[in-house]
Amino acid sequence: MAKEKKGVRLDHVSKIYQDPKTGKDFYAVHDANINIEPGEFVTLLGPSGCGKTTILRMIAGFESPNEGEIYLGGEPINELTPNKRDTAMVFQSYALLPHYNIFDNVAYGLKLRKLPKDQIAEKVHGILGMVGLEGMEDRMTNQLSGGQQQRVALARALVLEPGVLLFDEPLSNLDAKLRVDMRNEIRRIQQQAGITAIYVTHDQSEAMALSDNIIIMKKGVVDQIGDPHTVYYHPVDEFVADFIGESNFLRGSISKKDGESGLATIEGHEVEVASIGHLSEGDKCVLVLRPESAQLAEEGVLPCKVTLSRFMGNYQNYQVMVGDTLVKITDFNPKNHKIFEVGDEAFVKFGKEDVHVL
Repeated sequence: MAKEKKGVRLDHVSKIYQDPKTGKDFYAVHDANINIEPGEFVTLLGPSGCGKTTILRMIAGFESPNEGEIYLGGEPINELTPNKRDTAMVFQSYALLPHYNIFDNVAYGLKLRKLPKDQIAEKVHGILGMVGLEGMEDRMTNQLSGGQQQRVALARALVLEPGVLLFDEPLSNLDAKLRVDMRNEIRRIQQQAGITAIYVTHDQSEAMALSDNIIIMKKGVVDQIGDPHTVYYHPVDEFVADFIGESNFLRGSISKKDGESGLATIEGHEVEVASIGHLSEGDKCVLVLRPESAQLAEEGVLPCKVTLSRFMGNYQNYQVMVGDTLVKITDFNPKNHKIFEVGDEAFVKFGKEDVHVL
């Protein structure tokens, strides 16, 4: 679909704004180094104000970096205006032309490029087929559902055959079920087109479902870059562990180190750990334990007392106290398991591979 797959590289890129209240400068983005491969789907993920949208707008050309250089397909683009960059943006608001039908909305950019009419018609019909809107060319945009409007916005960007497609929280206006359907469609279309895509969201499930790699932002800084599996099971810090899914944080110290593995003491009890990393014996540590990686059992690793037991259909939701530490446990398919009740004494059970050491 795309003329050429193009990568994107940010080399020590920073963006400085002025706080309107204090008049002081602050970094919205600080020293970002990012390398996105051609044809890759990458998500910028983080809470509001973390800098993810600022990065997207700098790549698009709507903002200029104060420091560093942005490269598109190996070409420096800091000095290029948005219309001179080989990018196209899909906005949160769709930004459709209300007095135009679907065909004219999608054809708008091609008409600005003064392509022949027959070529425009061929491209528009082809892209509408790809996004599932064939046969609806004459329908006005105010007659469309939110999902259909999103498809028109996507088609309008794709028909320009950009080297890089940019998404600014495009699903945030849709209801929950439609968001899931549309994110699957966006991923399918991106893979079919073979286009490089950069997607901004604060929704971690969206990022996990869509991405080849996730760039997690925190207060203007790139905190971690990795594929969904890596950032979920091997977060670099508590922020990432807490932002991607749900986590338990077991605090203690390293009591024994034998090569990569060893023991950690948590609430007075020793726990086997498969990989201790850079820590040494005696160092304080935090073990990340995902709720679905633990079980509640009559024998196990850490003794506990049940403070919450709730049947949720496909899983039993537990909260237990291990000493002074609250631990959440998600027991999937609880039908054939013993159900523990509030007040029961039990054990938190997990394997040494199930915890990640920070």
